[in-house]
Amino acid sequence: MGDNFGIHRGPPSKKTASSTDSSEDRTQGQILSDFLVQLEDYTPTIPDAVTSYYLNTAGFEASDPRIVRLISIAAQKFISDVANDALQHCKTRTSNAPSSGHGSSKNQKATLSKDRKYTLTMEDLQPALNDYGITVRKAHYFV
Repeated sequence: MGDNFGIHRGPPSKKTASSTDSSEDRTQGQILSDFLVQLEDYTPTIPDAVTSYYLNTAGFEASDPRIVRLISIAAQKFISDVANDALQHCKTRTSNAPSSGHGSSKNQKATLSKDRKYTLTMEDLQPALNDYGITVRKAHYFV
């Protein structure tokens, strides 16, 4: 029980111990080791100091900087996913909106959509965050 830190992984398998089990464990260990080395070399978009600050304010104290780096990467992925979903909502909303052109052709619309710059608005961010279970509402003085 001490080797898995109290994590129950289900009933033990009925395999017999063989050289393939140890090679699989060694391979998984090597994969984890390689990942940790890559984690030390990677610089996330969210600095470790910012992540450490917010972790400390939440009451989480991490002595291993790799854990802080891992949480920084997870936060970066979350923000990236939300921003990408908001962009998709924006593209859908603008493609469904009536165009202000004078009967422009498909060619012009294709080139305009490639060159178009999008602005992140609450109108697009709100449904993207709702997909992740985060409810965002306007403050009562903006209503």
